[in-house]
Amino acid sequence: MNIENRTSISCFLWILFICTINGQEKLITKDDVVALALENNFGIKVAKNQVIIADNNASILNSGYLPTLTGNASANYQRDDNSIEFPGQFTNDGAPREDANLYKAEAQNYSTSLNASYVLFDGLNRFYNYKQLKEQYQLTELQARETIENTIVQLFSVYFELARLSENEKVLQQTLEISTQRFKRAEYAFEYGQSTKLDILNAQVDITNDSINLLNTQQQLANTKRDLGVLIDQDLNQDFKVDTVVEFIPKLKIEEYVSEANLNNVALLQAERNLAINAYDIKVSKSGYLPTINLTGAYGWNLNQSAASVFFPGTNSNNTRDFGLGASLRWNLFDGGSTNVRVKNAKIAYQNQELLKKQVALEVNRDIKNAQGVYENLLNIYQIQEQNVITNTNNFERSKEQFQLGRITSIEFRQAQINLLNAQTNKNLAKYDAKLSELQLLQLIGQLLNVAF
Repeated sequence: MNIENRTSISCFLWILFICTINGQEKLITKDDVVALALENNFGIKVAKNQVIIADNNASILNSGYLPTLTGNASANYQRDDNSIEFPGQFTNDGAPREDANLYKAEAQNYSTSLNASYVLFDGLNRFYNYKQLKEQYQLTELQARETIENTIVQLFSVYFELARLSENEKVLQQTLEISTQRFKRAEYAFEYGQSTKLDILNAQVDITNDSINLLNTQQQLANTKRDLGVLIDQDLNQDFKVDTVVEFIPKLKIEEYVSEANLNNVALLQAERNLAINAYDIKVSKSGYLPTINLTGAYGWNLNQSAASVFFPGTNSNNTRDFGLGASLRWNLFDGGSTNVRVKNAKIAYQNQELLKKQVALEVNRDIKNAQGVYENLLNIYQIQEQNVITNTNNFERSKEQFQLGRITSIEFRQAQINLLNAQTNKNLAKYDAKLSELQLLQLIGQLLNVAF
């Protein structure tokens, strides 16, 4: 056997060894990748944090319904050193006049207070604001759901590509094995004078091409595994294999889901929440027509100790406690028309949101019909490709028999082999295209998170 032949066989054995190792890889199922994505995907994590923020905003602590309580405290210290000179040297009694001196004259002041305030009525502004925040929370939940659905579709587009490449790898491996067997047969036939050197060269060329195709597929497989690792935040060097079993949802079940699409489509649900938010905007704006009533309460304590002076030689102390309750009413009888403008603009915004909802409904209905048509078409193509594989398998087996009997040439045998290879890879492509289109349809009809993958 010459060097070129040994190289071809060595290449084949190396590829076979790699495939054997791949057969020992850990299996990651569809449920596994969904669970990992829900737990680790960065986009989903951000969406979940947005829901937490919206939940915090919609809590009673952010509603304005609770009173406010503030505390104040202060302390002041003062020290004076004074020297007072009186005019004249003698008093009225003729006694020598003495100057008045005050050293280390200290004074302190301490005070503290508690002030409570409560809005008893604000024209229902906080009531509708609170309702609006609840709607905003539900909208954020729907936005998070949309992010999760988009991530799952993206996830399975990569997962199914992995499955397709895995199946193609097996097909190419079988093709390489057949080409290697043909190469050996051509060598034996040449040794016994039953064929020419051209048959060996043709077989060797086919081995080279099949080896290159297999190596390219394996490289694509490795790259796609890393793409999946990014989506589920896993080690990019981790090796694994995926599940290649695909099951389709029955047609009657799909039709039942489609009939309920208007109740479950996430875009339509978001449009409804936005409409509700705009409705509360109108009510919040109208609250400016009504008065505001506030209740207040206060408690204060003050201690004032003043220093001794010339006229008041003793230390003076003043200790007071204050209590207070009050109520106030504020009614903006005319604000220059700004409230009226806000109400009008809020009503126009509500009308715009109604128009957007109608537009979304039309677009969703169109997208569902298109997706349903694409899905059914791809299912039909998959069924045709399945039958095509059966036909080409029978043709290949018959061509193999004829080739072994010497009734057809190696070129004709190779053509039958290529036809079978194309049929098998086309069937793999059609299968995963159909399944991915099913998931996209399920997303549009709002059932993606309610079915088994």
